[in-house]
Amino acid sequence: MTVTSVSPDRDRTAAPDPSSGAYPSVELSIWPASARPAAEGDVTVADVSLTEAADRFGTPLYVLDEGEVRDRCRAYRTAFPDADVVYAAKAFLCRAMARWVENEGLGLDVCSAGELGLAMTAGFPAERIVLHGNAKSPEDLSAAVRLGVGRIVLDSTSEIARLAEIVPEGDRRQVMIRVVPGIAAGGHAKIRTGTEDQKFGLSITDGSAQHAIARILAQPRLELVGLHCHIGSQISSVKPYVAAMRRMIGLMTQVRDHHGLELPQLNIGGGHGIAYRPGEDRLDIDMLARRIHAELKDGCAHAKLPVPRLTIEPGRALVGPAGVAVYRVLTVKETSGRTFVAVDGGMSDNPRPALYGVRYAPRLIGRRSTAAPSLVTVVGRHCEAGDVLADEVLLPGDVRPGDLLAVPAAGAYHLSMASGYNLIGRPPVIAVRDGSARMLVRRESLDDMSRRDIGL
Repeated sequence: MTVTSVSPDRDRTAAPDPSSGAYPSVELSIWPASARPAAEGDVTVADVSLTEAADRFGTPLYVLDEGEVRDRCRAYRTAFPDADVVYAAKAFLCRAMARWVENEGLGLDVCSAGELGLAMTAGFPAERIVLHGNAKSPEDLSAAVRLGVGRIVLDSTSEIARLAEIVPEGDRRQVMIRVVPGIAAGGHAKIRTGTEDQKFGLSITDGSAQHAIARILAQPRLELVGLHCHIGSQISSVKPYVAAMRRMIGLMTQVRDHHGLELPQLNIGGGHGIAYRPGEDRLDIDMLARRIHAELKDGCAHAKLPVPRLTIEPGRALVGPAGVAVYRVLTVKETSGRTFVAVDGGMSDNPRPALYGVRYAPRLIGRRSTAAPSLVTVVGRHCEAGDVLADEVLLPGDVRPGDLLAVPAAGAYHLSMASGYNLIGRPPVIAVRDGSARMLVRRESLDDMSRRDIGL
């Protein structure tokens, strides 16, 4: 596979399969750029057969295209050459992912001592790590101080005193304050984090942010270096970011006027949307970069502020389109006029449809079907009626037990949100590149789960 620089926002089409005539190009438009139709209905990613990968590693299985991840990192660095691009590890983190991100010159955003510790075991430079979260434990803060993370984003006034207490005397730690700009954006109510009525950040409107800033400035062991906001996730429009930027510049102006401090940094978070099904909107990263840079430059010039160093935090947009989930069909059942196709995974390895109503576009792989498409609901094997992976999607009418289904855009918030429900065990993750596959995260075994149960 030849790795080329790609924009994370571009539409992609697949090469035709010469054995069967051209596939409709839209079928692979949301897959990794390296995805190609292959013989007998198979699909390859980075020249690795998904069918062969399923046979070798078992199912359910996550396949992650390393080249796609790296290309997306480079595309962000190109779009934001003068900014700090920081990968939001909550989307998906393993040691290899941390290493790829580091290699491509990005920082890392972590939300817990666990994520921080894993990154450190991969050799990630602590000074390029940002820690934030709405309720950091004493262990989280202690680990951040001990390991020397570059910046800590404070989310509440209680964290200010707690952090100042554990910073060694004579030392200062760089902090930012997470601000609620009062902007509603995001693909679902549960992932809109820029409004006044949710748990994250401190409000500009009611003065909480301004009060917290004053408290930080009174702490000699804390150095306030900037403001942070994150307005939501799965955002496909540039406009909310522009609106948030204006309010953040307004607050930076207040800090200058009231405290005589010109803040050198501004973090506008991430939440950049991707397409989960053909034809869905995604955020245009190049357009975002142009509009944000223009707004930042013009707004600071109007306020007579120096332009701060910008930080952005993409997560899903870097890893989501690089991943494919592969399942094996266990049963096909027709009841009350509906057809349910049950696979060997489900909400324990992808809770997002149950949480947010996310819709996916599964594809039959591993055999060629000439059957007319039929409307089916792909469900998991768990004891919940809400265990639905793809509601009312078109699959060949002859889909049957033993078939393989591949689900694209599965790289983000799948394994990182996976659970131990029904003790099924979390799937493995393999990386594919240049025709080879290697294990990154092994399958969780019954022995893994049993070792935690020590109550007999």
